Formats: sequence, C-alpha cells, structure tokens
Amino acid sequence: MPLRKTELDKEKGGWAVWEIDEMEANLAFQAQEQCPDEIVHESKRLEWLAGRITIKWLVEKMGMDYSGIRKDEFGKPYLRDLPLSISLSHSYPFVAAQISSTEEVGIDLEQPKEKLLRIAKRILAESELVDAAESIIKHCVYWCAKEALYKIDGKKGVHFANQLNVEAFTLLPRGDLTGIITRNEKRMIPLSYQLEKEFVVVYRKL
Repeated sequence: MPLRKTELDKEKGGWAVWEIDEMEANLAFQAQEQCPDEIVHESKRLEWLAGRITIKWLVEKMGMDYSGIRKDEFGKPYLRDLPLSISLSHSYPFVAAQISSTEEVGIDLEQPKEKLLRIAKRILAESELVDAAESIIKHCVYWCAKEALYKIDGKKGVHFANQLNVEAFTLLPRGDLTGIITRNEKRMIPLSYQLEKEFVVVYRKL
C-alpha cells in the first residue's frame, strides 16, 4: 500500500497522500470500483482510482463503511450515506485526500513548477505577490492554499485574487496559514501546509 503520508484523528478526521505505482487493474481491485469510460487519459484514470482508495482507507480508519463518492451540483465530492466532509487533489503520481466529521475540508497538492510564476498575477493579490516574490515554493503554497479555500467554499464564481486570500507567512518545512474567504461575509479559515521533496500539500486544519 503506497501511502506516502498520513495524519489521522479517528474522531475528527485527517488526510493522506497516496503515491501511485500500480497498474490500473491493481488499483481497481483495491478500490472495488471501475474508472468511468469517459475518463480516457491513463494518468487521470489512475488518479481517479487512487483517490477512491485513499478516501476508502480514511473512512475505514474512522470505523465506518465506505459506499462510494458522489458530486453535488457544483462538482464538490461527498460521501454517499455518510455525514462526513471530503476533499480530493491529484498531481500525478500523487493523490491527496482529506476527511472530517466536524468541518468542511479542502486539500490541495501540487508539484512546484515555473508555470506558477507565470500565472501568479491572475491568482494572487498584490500583497501575496510581494510576499511570495520569486520563490516557486512559496508561490506553490499560496496556490495550494487558495485551491483548498476554493474547495471549502464549494461554489463556482469565486475570484481567486480578491475573494480567496492568505495572510503573509514565513516559509518553513511545515506550518500554519490563515485563509480568508470573502463572499457576503468574511470567513477566517485555519490551514496547515507541509513541504515534501516532490510536492507541497495544504489542508484545512482540524
């Protein structure tokens, strides 16, 4: 079982990262599901299956029975038959998942790449651009944090630079962030991040 990282409280929930190194048939057997035919790209099929396996593992570790994932009208995933919040992210060959019995969760995993610098002006507020400067890793943390906030918000039509924001922070191997979702009202969301050699992961702090 290629679980790369896990943090779990059996009462509140937690998160996990799966590193894909299996063939599709093996993943399908572990997931006890088949990837939909409309997903045709090989890596996307593997991500879909690994995401189900990771969520299934988290559900079962919390002492519950996994019965599948559905999506709401905004495309946000939820568990069939269980009152738990879930979130998924993937950046092949890694898949991240979070689950909670107490909070709306959001998790995002990305591999630091130069493209983050190119799109930064569309995604980050001016204060965030100044704080991130030329650090690809810090840009990646900001990007992941905003994606996690987007998943927590769970609705379409949000402006990443103006309505999903992250307070300035000192970059460490792991740490906490303050996220802000501004819709009709302002919501302060506690986030945490971890830096790994190949990726950055940001998730709702439980």
